[in-house]
Amino acid sequence: MDATDLLVAAMFFVVAVLYSTVGHAGASGYLAAMGLAGLAPEVMRPTALLLNIAVASFTTWRFREARFFDAKALAPLVAASVPCAFIGGTIRLPTPLYQGIVGAILLASTAVLVWRAYSPRFQGEERQVRMPVAPSLALGGVIGLLSGLTGTGGGIFLSPVILLMGWAGPKATAGIAAPFILVNSVAGLTGSSLVTRDIPEAMFAFVGCALAGAFVGTWLGIHRLAPRALVLTLALVMAVAGLKLVARAL
Repeated sequence: MDATDLLVAAMFFVVAVLYSTVGHAGASGYLAAMGLAGLAPEVMRPTALLLNIAVASFTTWRFREARFFDAKALAPLVAASVPCAFIGGTIRLPTPLYQGIVGAILLASTAVLVWRAYSPRFQGEERQVRMPVAPSLALGGVIGLLSGLTGTGGGIFLSPVILLMGWAGPKATAGIAAPFILVNSVAGLTGSSLVTRDIPEAMFAFVGCALAGAFVGTWLGIHRLAPRALVLTLALVMAVAGLKLVARAL
C-alpha cells in the first residue's frame, strides 16, 4: 500500500464509524474519500459497493441482534429497489456526468447529515413501525435506481424520509436501513460487474478498515448517542468532495 492507499483506508475507517452508528454502510462517505483522493470514477463505484456490502452485512447483524429489525416494513422497499438497483448498476455514465451526479449526491447528503445532526427526531423516542405499502414501493424503486446508478446503498435518502414521515424511530429506522442498503448494494454491484470490474489492489485492506469502523460505530449507535460534532465533520468533508467533483464535471 502506498501513502494514498493508507490515507484512503484511514478515511474509510472514520466513515464506517460515523455511518454505522445510524445503520448506514457509508457509500456516500467512501465516494467522498475517493473523490478527495482523486481515484478514477470506474474504480469508485464498485469499491463503494463492495465496502457497502461488507459494512451493511455486519451492521444488519448487529441491529438485528439488538432487536431493531422489521422484516414486514423492509419487504416492500426491497421488492421495488432490488430490480431498480440492478438496472442502475448496468448503466455506465460518461466521466463528467458521473462526477456531476455523484457530486450532487454528496452535496445533498451533506444537507441530510446536517439535518440529522439537529433534528429532534434523530434522537427521539422509539415508536411502533408503520410503513404504508404503496409509498414504500414507490420510495424503494426510486432509491434503488439511484443507488445502482451512483454506487450508493440508498440509506442516506431512505432514513430521512422514514424519520420525517414518522414511520419509525431512529433505531428502528437504522434496523430497516442496514438490510436495505445491503440488498441494494449487492444488486448494484451485480449490475455494475457487467460493465466494469476495476477494483483497487488494496481492497482487502480497505474492507478490513471499514469493518473495524463498523464494529466501533454499531456499538456507539446501539449503546451510545452519536456525537453531533462527528456527524457535522463528516458533512464538511462530503461537502468539500462534492464541490470538487461538481467542479470537475463543469
